Amino acid sequence: MTMEAQFSKHILKFKRPGGTSRGVLHTKETYFLRVEDQGRIGYGECAIFRGLSCDDRPDYEQRLRWLCENISRDIGHLKVELLEYPSIHFGLEQAMLSLNGSDPYTLFPSAFTDGEDRIVINGLIWMGNREFMKTQIEEKLREGFTTIKLKIGAMDFETELGLLRFIREQYTAAEIEIRVDANGAFSPEEATEKLKQLSEFAIHSIEQPIRAGQWEEMAGLCEKSPVPIALDEELIGVFTYAEKLRLLQALDPEYLIIKPSLTGGVDGTLDWLRACRENQVGWWITSALESNLGLNAIAQFTYVLNNPLPQGLGTGGLFTNNLTSPLHVKEGALWYDPDQKWGDLGNLFGE
Repeated sequence: MTMEAQFSKHILKFKRPGGTSRGVLHTKETYFLRVEDQGRIGYGECAIFRGLSCDDRPDYEQRLRWLCENISRDIGHLKVELLEYPSIHFGLEQAMLSLNGSDPYTLFPSAFTDGEDRIVINGLIWMGNREFMKTQIEEKLREGFTTIKLKIGAMDFETELGLLRFIREQYTAAEIEIRVDANGAFSPEEATEKLKQLSEFAIHSIEQPIRAGQWEEMAGLCEKSPVPIALDEELIGVFTYAEKLRLLQALDPEYLIIKPSLTGGVDGTLDWLRACRENQVGWWITSALESNLGLNAIAQFTYVLNNPLPQGLGTGGLFTNNLTSPLHVKEGALWYDPDQKWGDLGNLFGE
């Protein structure tokens, strides 16, 4: 029996709308991949992010069909063909690790998957009105988070500064670390002044202050900003190792935010980390609104990379129709409970 594969589309529904500088999200499209070989089954998630992924293309499902029709071909060939479809590339990696693991959900066995250790994460604060964001901040602090990440750039900047002031009036930088994510919302002309104002609140870092692709302006900000700059969207669509090196050497950021579904999965991430080592750039890993299946893969992979910084993996509780999983957040960290059962993915494939 030759290897077989199929995919199934799934629409994740937000418990409450997720506000970003690119608009408000109510649903999130994703695809599950199922691979079978000699009675063994593996699952992966191809978590396309419409409007952000470089593989948000009209032929996305056609490319998934091609993968399923050619799944028995050499894995190296498949990965080359899928280089410019990072979410499908990552879904394939997950499915193959799942297929060959001790069970379909243990991709990187470790103390994390044994339930003996955890991954420290930041608490994500979604955009909204002042009271909504203030409520979220207080909730995260009560839940034991020591690092919070605020989405900024969609509201009046003075209101956002007021929220940061509210936090700092109660907690020092030693007590609560603040990360902010602008999602490219600032113009190059206003970015320098806004970064100066943000620096008054002891901000750990700012993700993507201006939109991607403005290398000259971004390099200038990375050189002079009083707030360390982390690149996020800038990494999307950068495929080869040579291109990754060129980007880091040209922009010289303090950090990279690596999202495996957007940057080529395990292979793409390892390339970025190698480039970071060569250029002395810090990094952490973040999920990109995957279901719990994709989040599970990212979390297990992240743990074995042994990065001490808080990671961005706290998105598993955002959806009403997520897959039941052993992942859970407790006291500002992501845990895996091996005694907790997974939901039945087979239902999505008519099993």
